[in-house]
Amino acid sequence: MIKLLLRNSKEKIIYGLIISSALITMGILFWIFIFIVMNGMPHLNLQFIFSNYSGEETGIFPMIINTLMVIGITIIIAVPIGISTAIYLVEYAKNGRVVNVIRFSVELLAGIPSIIYGLFGMVFFVTILNFNWSILSGTLTLSIMILPTIIRTTEEALISVPKEYREGSLSLGASKIRTIMKVVLPSAQSGILTGIILGMGRISGETAAIYLTAGMVPRIARGILESGRTLSVHMYLLAKEGISFEEAYATATILLLLTLILNIMAKILSRNQES
Repeated sequence: MIKLLLRNSKEKIIYGLIISSALITMGILFWIFIFIVMNGMPHLNLQFIFSNYSGEETGIFPMIINTLMVIGITIIIAVPIGISTAIYLVEYAKNGRVVNVIRFSVELLAGIPSIIYGLFGMVFFVTILNFNWSILSGTLTLSIMILPTIIRTTEEALISVPKEYREGSLSLGASKIRTIMKVVLPSAQSGILTGIILGMGRISGETAAIYLTAGMVPRIARGILESGRTLSVHMYLLAKEGISFEEAYATATILLLLTLILNIMAKILSRNQES
């Protein structure tokens, strides 16, 4: 009886710690969000959002467009590579030296600081390949940066698909590649989308890698070979150079709202596909 009471007490304590940890995490998130929004909202208006950034105007419209451009191009580059790598690791590769090297490379990429990615991108894409400071240099660098996230989440999503789905499709005469495309990937799309959402979040908030590769020109990039400043870089420059902390908070608010909107849209798209 005493052992049972002690066991129940331990379970209640552990359960309380788990709930407390979840509440603390949510509290930190809401505190950061409310703090940024409360400081940024008083300085937000349509002119600030939809005007250009020049000597007389302090708008962020070019930075919004550049940010969306960077997110879109990076996702287009990174997602096919990441998903294909995960498919190879789960569906085709056999345990051995090659698989171990690939997994080690993914883990190593995940642990590299973003400033190192920025330095690599500046040396390789900007200088050696002569792409200069441009949207292309920035998106290629960010594509490498988010690959580990997409590969890991996609791999876990593919592993979670029951083997019976594959066996049932193969037994009906479908080829392996058709089984993967028509059965496995649709069943794992929720997990894959989670990786894409995490990647978008990291792209939108990245500063160091973009600062060193895409540059900081405060106008809309007219092509992928032109330089363009994103919202995160603009916010960094406003705060770092002491230009205006009010505008920095307002820019941060727009960046948070933009990330939130993209995440909600991705979730809605996933639910529509599942239904």
